[in-house]
This record gives sequence, structure tokens and C-alpha cells, in this order.
Amino acid sequence: MKKAIIMGAAGRDFHNFNTYFRDNPNFQVVAFTATQIPDIDGRKYPAALAGKLYSDGIPIYPEDQLDALIRKHNVTKVYLSYSDLPHEYVMHKASQVQAAGASFVLLGPVDTMIKSKRPVVSVCAVRTGCGKSQTSRKAALILKKKGRSVAVIRHPMPYGDLVKQKVQRFATYEDMAKNECTIEEREEYEPHVKNGIIVYAGVDYEAILREAEKEADIILWDGGNNDFPFYKSDLEIVVVDPHRPGHELLYYPGETNFRRADVIVVNKMDTAPQEGIDKVMDNIKKINPSAIVIKAASPTIVEDGERIRGKRVLVIEDGPTLTHGGMTYGAGIVAAQKYGAAEIIDPRPAAVGSIKTTFEKYGHLDKVLPAMGYGDAQIHDLAQTISRIDCDLIISATPIDLNRLIQTAQPMLPVGYELEEIGSPTLEDVLQKF
Repeated sequence: MKKAIIMGAAGRDFHNFNTYFRDNPNFQVVAFTATQIPDIDGRKYPAALAGKLYSDGIPIYPEDQLDALIRKHNVTKVYLSYSDLPHEYVMHKASQVQAAGASFVLLGPVDTMIKSKRPVVSVCAVRTGCGKSQTSRKAALILKKKGRSVAVIRHPMPYGDLVKQKVQRFATYEDMAKNECTIEEREEYEPHVKNGIIVYAGVDYEAILREAEKEADIILWDGGNNDFPFYKSDLEIVVVDPHRPGHELLYYPGETNFRRADVIVVNKMDTAPQEGIDKVMDNIKKINPSAIVIKAASPTIVEDGERIRGKRVLVIEDGPTLTHGGMTYGAGIVAAQKYGAAEIIDPRPAAVGSIKTTFEKYGHLDKVLPAMGYGDAQIHDLAQTISRIDCDLIISATPIDLNRLIQTAQPMLPVGYELEEIGSPTLEDVLQKF
């Protein structure tokens, strides 16, 4: 029996365990390690989900204990199971693992993709923040308007009680409240629910799939964090971002998506520099010339945008886009500049608790406040940070209505963004053929 460690971040790691290691007598998974997400280390992957070989569950440790864990347990294989990582970072981890005496392993599609009884369309990306969410929203609406019943299955974000979160179904706002969804979860679920699309998520993605198949003609995999799909897909749509040209070949597993894509959506062409667009197009021709290319924009949607003009504004942006995705701005900054804000307030001096820690970790951020909310404590820190900032107006460019979670003294103006194709082919053209 080989002793193994799974390196993760509460998502792909649990899926890899469920599909490859659970009830597998050839392996003993001695631990998960955790990174990226706060407050998930020090817990256990519960026995109720871990199968018959793990009656006590599996402990989760901080990743900085990896070397010690390998040596303590005589581990022979370490499986990297999280995403949106520079290739250089991945090889540093491989070198660290090998130096400690173990083999470094990446599980691929053949070992982890589950086959559905229904047709599957997947929407993934090469980086966090490319515009995958608005692409998946538009794809779901197109399929719905064609008379298909669609179930969106979202890449996991299980940071709470994992047993309760084994299979989750979201059809109403009340379902999100009942399941104590984080801001990050709400950002992905709420827009679909608003459009009348049912969303599934959770921990056990085979059990999730079998439930979704009962009520859907088509499964739409809504990927996250540039991971490749958990399900074998009949059509793989991948979104790239010319604001970060070349990243499609520099990040794991985004490059995997880029090479596998049946359809590549080149997004944000309305705001990206021409040289960035040219580089992305050139890489498509070199690496995946058979892919269908859809050109698209993500225009900002602001009702009463003139309220911004001349105001001192706080800009709140989608958290993962700024942190994991490495972006310095998003739709909120675009709207502030477009409508002539007098000043964009630097939120860093007002940051408290975990928000202050986030700014310390991601030093590229200055004039934007990431909407971090991986739990009640962090949502509280976010609210406290906002309350300490002197501004005239808050621009909220998250996909959800933050007013549902945080009460602010200043008025909050939401900024949205949707996918808008440029010319043809369009998503509807591709999905009609599918």
C-alpha cells in the first residue's frame, strides 16, 4: 500500500480523492494539505465522505508542513490538486516534494473525469477572472431558451460542514441563505438563480451529477479557478483574457484547458490592448488551431452611472479575480474611470483582520477592495473595513448584491458585466450545432 498526500485548497483535492483514492486498497492517503483558502487547515475530510478505508477521516494540515509530513509518514507519492498556479511554482513544489524523498504526481482527465448520462457542455478558463462566469451564464440562458432543461454544476467551494455540503441544490435565494453560502459561492450561484437556472455544487461530484441528471436534459459544467472539468464533456468552451496575454501558456492547469478546448472565447476585446489580443490569437494558431474562436467583449452595465461623476469612490471588485487571478482592477475601476470619479480611495489603511492580511499577501493591490468572504468572520472583517473608509459612494463590481450581506452608511452602486460577442461565430451558433 502506497502512502500518499494530497495537496489541495478545498476543491479539486476532494474530487481527486473521491474519484481515484476512495475505496482504493492500493493507497493510504495520510493527509491533505491546504493552501489559498483561510481556515480550512486543522480540520478533517470526514469519515462519512472518505469511504470504508478511513473510519477516522483524513486530517488536513497547512501546506507549510508538507516536508515534515512526507518524512513522518514515509510518504512515497504527493498529488498536487489545486489550480491557477504558475508553471514555475508547480515545478518548485515538485522539487520540494522530490527533495523530501517522494514522487510528485498530477492526476489528469482519464483518472478524474466522470461520465454523465446526459450531454455535457463545460465552460472553463485559462486564469481566474477571464470572464468564465458571464460566459457560462449566457450559455445556460441560450440552452434554456432553446427549450432545454439545464442544470449548472459549479466547481466546488466547500468551506463549511463538508457532510452537509455533500450535495447542494440552489433554486432560490433562500437556498443560499439556508446553506450559509460565502460571498464567493453567492457570486457564482446567485446570477444563475436570478436567471431561473438551477445550480448544483458540493463535495461528492458523482452524487451531485446523478441528482442533476434527474431534472436536466443538459449538464453545464461551470468551472472555476482555471481547473479542467470534473466531467467528461461533449463540448469544452475555454475563456482567455488578452489583458494577460501569454498566461494561457504559463499557468497550470489553464494551459491544459487551452490545449483541450473545442471553443476558445477571446474575452474583453473592448478594453484589452491590441498587442495583447494579437498575442493570444497567435498562440491559438500555434497551439490549438482547430478550435473555434469566438471574439467577445465584457461591457460594464451601470444603472445611473452619472452618480459616479465627481465623487470620491470606494471600488469593491470580485475577490478571486484580484487574488488568485492576479488582476489589479476589474469592472469597478473601469466604471469609475468611465464615469469620471473624482478620486478612487485606497482601502488599505482602513483594512482590518483578514482583509489586512489579504493586502499583505497580495501586494499588487492598491486602489481596490477585494470582496473577500470565505466565512462569517471574513465577511465581518470586510464590513468593518468598509465602515472605516471615508467616501461618497461605493462601487460594487461583484456579481451579487452585497447589500444582502453588508449594510453600509454610504450608498452602494452595483456594476455588472455580461458577455457580448463581436461578429460571428457566437455562443448561440456553437450551441445550436451542438
